[in-house]
Amino acid sequence: MFNKTCSQQNKNLSLEEIVSEQQPFLKKILKPLALLILSLGLPSDSTNVNYIQTEITLNGGLNSRQNSFLKKSTSFLSEKKTLVTAGPFQKIYNPSIGESKSWYVNDHSFILDRNGTWHLFGITHPEPANPLDEKKFAHATSPSLSGPWKKEPFSLEADFDHWQETHLWAPYTLSENNLYYQFYCAGGSSSQSYRIHLATSSDLWSWKRHPDNPLFIDGFDARDPMVLKEKGEYILYYTATETPAGGNHIVACRKSKDLVHWGSRMTCYTDPSKGTFGGPTESPFVVRRGKSYYLFIGPRPDYVGTDVFVSNTPYHWDNSDLVGHIDSHAAEIIRDKDGSWFVSHAGWGQKGVYLAPLYWQDGLDQEDSSVQEKKKK
Repeated sequence: MFNKTCSQQNKNLSLEEIVSEQQPFLKKILKPLALLILSLGLPSDSTNVNYIQTEITLNGGLNSRQNSFLKKSTSFLSEKKTLVTAGPFQKIYNPSIGESKSWYVNDHSFILDRNGTWHLFGITHPEPANPLDEKKFAHATSPSLSGPWKKEPFSLEADFDHWQETHLWAPYTLSENNLYYQFYCAGGSSSQSYRIHLATSSDLWSWKRHPDNPLFIDGFDARDPMVLKEKGEYILYYTATETPAGGNHIVACRKSKDLVHWGSRMTCYTDPSKGTFGGPTESPFVVRRGKSYYLFIGPRPDYVGTDVFVSNTPYHWDNSDLVGHIDSHAAEIIRDKDGSWFVSHAGWGQKGVYLAPLYWQDGLDQEDSSVQEKKKK
């Protein structure tokens, strides 16, 4: 049997030290299996995995069969468990009803008003997609998330003459201080200087642009704002590139104490891919559950695809933090009146807006969350 006192005597030793001490014994058994046993209980980070796979030679190393087994056996050590999944999507809203041609809704947001009515706002336009001509926000209402949804008049239209708005993208709507805030991308004279604007409303029907617009300017095509309230401050996330002229696609963020005046840009996530228009860091949505922060971004790897990352800070995620994938575009996370979680889907050519139940496997259902049950606001 393996040295029974190894795990007791060597709790504070590194993997390298344990292997060195046990080397005479390890030579006598199947090397990969021994190394796998040794690794149990140790942090399953890439350093330990790489050490197991490349540094443990045991005076001669592993033969090809043993090495293959070792790689397969230890691969799970570098993989994070899937913590977020979704059920099947169901269409809840068809923007083409009453129209002579097909319409789409793209980036969007949901909010419950003080009377218990759900509101949906989003990019909208007739098919085919024409993002630079998306100048109106869709508005629909419903007594419940599942419907029936009623198409309402456009909630906002681009105003170039007074506000230099070249188009309207990705409204994010929240309730705070007895007022509704809607953050959105208003385009700009150049893709390197896109404007993030704010409109406010007392009832979700009549909107007034804030006199301090633009709240800030950034590029390339800075867009898709989303706001998280964190410890008395607000964090606004949006998609951009490493520099306003292009580079790595990133999720950027800025902090504010009043939802109007925003600090300097910080980079929260950097994707390996580089470019300008588009990219895989669109539609960022952050959810806090307990002390864990989940970042939803897409499209990854295709148009209908959202990846989920987890971190212990709302200011940084790595590619190694991947814990889920959902077949959704422009995903928004919503909680219903009974506390149930949902994720949405919409986009060009998708023929409407969809919802699917969202499932968490993180053991944090009893913890506080940034997305509360949607009671009347």
